[in-house]
Amino acid sequence: MSDDLDLQTLRVVRALADAGTITAAAARLGYSQPAVSQHLRRAEARMGHPLVLRTGRGVRLTEAGMRLAEHAVHVQAALDAARQELDQLGGAASGRVRLTGFPSASSTIVPDVLSRLRRRHPGLQVAYVEAEPPEALALLRDGTADVALTFTHPGAGLAERVPEGLHEEPAYLDRTVLVVPDDHAFSEGSDFADLADARWIGGCPRCRGHLLASCAASGFAPDIVLETDNALAVLGLVAAGMGVALLPRLSLQAAAMPQGVRVVELPTSMGRRIGVVHRPGARRVPSVRAVTEAIRALDPRLHGLTALGGGPEDEG
Repeated sequence: MSDDLDLQTLRVVRALADAGTITAAAARLGYSQPAVSQHLRRAEARMGHPLVLRTGRGVRLTEAGMRLAEHAVHVQAALDAARQELDQLGGAASGRVRLTGFPSASSTIVPDVLSRLRRRHPGLQVAYVEAEPPEALALLRDGTADVALTFTHPGAGLAERVPEGLHEEPAYLDRTVLVVPDDHAFSEGSDFADLADARWIGGCPRCRGHLLASCAASGFAPDIVLETDNALAVLGLVAAGMGVALLPRLSLQAAAMPQGVRVVELPTSMGRRIGVVHRPGARRVPSVRAVTEAIRALDPRLHGLTALGGGPEDEG
């Protein structure tokens, strides 16, 4: 490859990766479709590699194009960091930052974070999108989000591991609780294996995996009779005597506990870990740093959480 790789080519290829057509990419960039097509032809001639393949009405990136699109995310992050640092020189963060988080954080952690950011960084525009951890990590990897609130369960292994190319800062422990009808025999300190004959209400895919793993560790497979990822629905079903459920304590913070439902604390070792994920080096961007610091500045007791160690100093 020659030395004629330029920033504009990276932006064009990234826009193509996101949009899927030259016309849509041109609209994102504010250019005409012929101008983008011409730029691509010139870039391919300079570098000696085809970047796109026409597929019907759209385009598909070649291997060379996909690699450039991946690098474009990191290059743009570095440019954003430089621009914001020059603008602020240690002052309040400004610009725009994109945060994504899981559903039970949306009604608890996120409002506190957004409120803190508005007070301390009034010039910072924060966009928020709710997404379960797998989708949130995908948004980070393709450059659609800058910071993600995610969670992992103990012993989950590869299924929940933060992928290579992203950095996680452990933030909080969110304890797992058992939700049962008032007259259920299970209480704090009981053997989890005593629930082998219970009817279970399953949750989101990660929560269901945690339920299966927890039951397997106690020597039984759960009888999952109902499934919903809505914590309020779970509480209603338990109150109606339809089953028992595992829930993260955070999901109960914004919920009114119905009559006939009891919450049983489970060992800390069963709790999930809430983490702040971003691209390596992204904390140098003032807006990203402001978000991560706002998340860590929360009072965990207000949300039933426990602060965890580890953070920026662990970033590789």
